[in-house]
Amino acid sequence: MKSICLFFQVHQPFRHRRYRFFDIGNDHYYYDDYSNDAVMSRVALKSYLPTNKLILDLIEKTNGRFRVAFSITGTALEQFELYAPEVIDSFKTLAKTGSCEFLSETYSHSLSSLQDPETFREQVRQHDERIFGLFGHKPRVFKNTEMIYSDLIGEQVAKMGFSAMLTEGATQVLGWKSPNYLYVNAINPRLKILMRNFKLSDDIGFRFSNTNWSEFPLTAEKFIGWIKSLGTREEVVNLFLSYEAFGERQKAESGIFSFLAAFAYQVITDNQLQFATPSEVVAQLQPISAVSAPEIISWADEERDLTAWLGNGMQKEAFRKLYELNSRMLRCNNKDLLRDWNYLQSSDHFFNMSTKHSSGANSDRSKNPFDTPYEAFINYMNILSDFKIRLNSVIPENQTESEIAILQRIIEEKDIRLRKLEADIDRLQKSSKMKKSISKRK
Repeated sequence: MKSICLFFQVHQPFRHRRYRFFDIGNDHYYYDDYSNDAVMSRVALKSYLPTNKLILDLIEKTNGRFRVAFSITGTALEQFELYAPEVIDSFKTLAKTGSCEFLSETYSHSLSSLQDPETFREQVRQHDERIFGLFGHKPRVFKNTEMIYSDLIGEQVAKMGFSAMLTEGATQVLGWKSPNYLYVNAINPRLKILMRNFKLSDDIGFRFSNTNWSEFPLTAEKFIGWIKSLGTREEVVNLFLSYEAFGERQKAESGIFSFLAAFAYQVITDNQLQFATPSEVVAQLQPISAVSAPEIISWADEERDLTAWLGNGMQKEAFRKLYELNSRMLRCNNKDLLRDWNYLQSSDHFFNMSTKHSSGANSDRSKNPFDTPYEAFINYMNILSDFKIRLNSVIPENQTESEIAILQRIIEEKDIRLRKLEADIDRLQKSSKMKKSISKRK
């Protein structure tokens, strides 16, 4: 029997407001609350809530045989709590069914796996603690930001104790091999690898409502026919999608919800097919071989590489400057700085600086809140400059910075004392005027 592994990525970054050069050192709040609220409220209404409701209905009506997996970032969870708490409640209801698996991620959908193992581990730890706290699930399978993977990254993930990892079925890695099998990491074979079938995944996620597509309209019957036409020995079809494909990218009027329902029911009633979560696939199937990825891959663009986030000089400079602060942030316990550090790491900020024409899994340029990648870069670097000033006041970079931080604190303390004295003088002057006025009346 062929298994269908249906996985959804759920992510929202904290978007930055327009942060000017003259804000540096004066204003330490970086976020566009209006946009964050508006986007989350819209997507929750159009996508998250109706899709969760449909999935719950499908699970109940199929007695739990419809099974899915979610990877929800920490920043998405925080925004749910701020702007759409009903979404959290709907995910909690899904968690109780036992038919949904919650995967591990980096907390802020960061690129930390490319930079520092300790920061990477810390991001994963924070994420998994939040998932367990909300849903009572301890993730056993890992999905990296943007499906980023290499043999070395897989080895790190194996050392963290995960049983399996999801990534892209990239042609440059698989060659003639099919993504429809279970593989293992080339360095540490204890880590199982599930590889995304990008053709079938993108047929739903990107091409479903495209009237110029040669296969339009896509029906459940046609899609299942494609799955069943795969080789009889091919054991698993990994359909990994952004959750926003349902109701946001593919609008409700396109018929995407009806397609999902019809697809679920037809798989359940077919004796050759079944739904399975990633952990179930790992438990049920035997790997056929190791898959070697000496170079880093992702699920973005036709190249399936890192150029969507680190393809130009601006992106590389911003990335380098951010992680120059890494060692000091690992020693930081200031809650506000740690919060902003997490949000600054979101891969979306680097994607907004991209100058390439994207056409793959994360190519929706309409999500970029900035008019140009250059504006995105300048805005980010302004914020990073202010963040560094704040960090220097808590954990100085060197002796000079330490002396500056001490002087800065002295100046701030004197400034507070001066304002207090000015307030006292103003109060005494008003009191004196009042007394004179009373005296004159007498």
